[in-house]
Amino acid sequence: MANLAKVFKEEIRRLARKEVRQNIIAVKRLSTQHRRHLAELRRLQQQLVRRINQLESRSGKRQVDASDDSDSSNVRYSAKWVKAHRDRLGLSAADYGRLLGVSGLTIYNWEKEKSKPRRKQLQALATIRTIRKREALRRLENAD
Repeated sequence: MANLAKVFKEEIRRLARKEVRQNIIAVKRLSTQHRRHLAELRRLQQQLVRRINQLESRSGKRQVDASDDSDSSNVRYSAKWVKAHRDRLGLSAADYGRLLGVSGLTIYNWEKEKSKPRRKQLQALATIRTIRKREALRRLENAD
């Protein structure tokens, strides 16, 4: 009787291993297919991003949304002016950015013409256009 129980247990183990092996093979196939699909999607995304960048660089600038107010269309923007005004005020890019409510890196990108201010930021630029160094320092102290 003990021998018969042992044989049954071994047979059950063998069949269970066989069943598990078949399931693992199916899971591996599906996993491989998913990895291929993900890699293909990543390649496609990279191609699309490159294409978008090419198109944006060809157009020279982004199109303005139709929802923009007419107030911001009167405000002109110049990267050279932003740099000159910041130098005239004697402020770092971080401090100048605090005056406008943006980061110092954003100011650098504006000055290098890598990006352009949005409507809200253009309005902020228009408000600080006429301030002098003392006024700028006072506003920075109040902001702290």
